[in-house]
Amino acid sequence: MTGIARFSLVALDCQRPVELAKFYAAVTGWEIDGSPDDDDGWVQLVSPHGATIAFQLAPGHHPPAWPSDDQPQQLHLDFDVDDLDAGEQAVLELGAKKAEQQPGGESFRVYLDPAGHPFCLVHEA
Repeated sequence: MTGIARFSLVALDCQRPVELAKFYAAVTGWEIDGSPDDDDGWVQLVSPHGATIAFQLAPGHHPPAWPSDDQPQQLHLDFDVDDLDAGEQAVLELGAKKAEQQPGGESFRVYLDPAGHPFCLVHEA
């Protein structure tokens, strides 16, 4: 089947785009596109894989309440890791918080980024 478009990025609303871009740059190892000091409300990462992550200024952004239908997550990001414990330690040091509810058993763990967006570290054995 031929698609009509190619996926290029996912944009996360947040109150501090540069701060969140730096967090995800550290998680992925990707560079910030342009100067992180040039904050015009839109910052994105440069991915060697094509599709990337962008961060968009939303002054009234309220983080989702995960898990809850009152203020749903709407989306989350998954990142594959070789070692869940090492990955957890690294993202917590960057400012993530481990979510109280952990439905993944041994295969994945749920975290909240500094702006409150849920994301998962995934290890497939």
